[in-house]
Amino acid sequence: MDCTINWGGPDGMLFVAQTGSGHIATMDGAVEGGGNDLAPRPMELLLAGTGGCTAYDVVLILKRGRHAVSGCSVKLSAERADTDPKVFTRIHFAFTVTGKNLPRTAVERAVQLSHEKYCSASAMLEKTAELTFSVEIVDPQETPAA
Repeated sequence: MDCTINWGGPDGMLFVAQTGSGHIATMDGAVEGGGNDLAPRPMELLLAGTGGCTAYDVVLILKRGRHAVSGCSVKLSAERADTDPKVFTRIHFAFTVTGKNLPRTAVERAVQLSHEKYCSASAMLEKTAELTFSVEIVDPQETPAA
């Protein structure tokens, strides 16, 4: 896997990443840190990548199990150390998985498998951060009472 990062120049802290698969991502810093607040911070992208990694796993595991999954989102809430290096110290993953008749055990097992076996990003982050998880299952056929 390869990635090239190029600095946007002396008027800020904008960086452009080109991945080995040919995609582009931009990063910037806060104004107080010399940036222009034009793009996500690098640590935000690290957190987003971790969320994407685990959501990908959960959907794939459920699809392979022939479950009728139709949606998956995960909200990550993270805390960082106060001193440099300001590593993540706590990350909570709040999953919302949508689908028809999804068994809670299957969804929880998919989340567990992602974090114990498949998600490379969370495996690295668990070296410095306490990882916690919650799961909400939404069945689109169940309508709330009026």
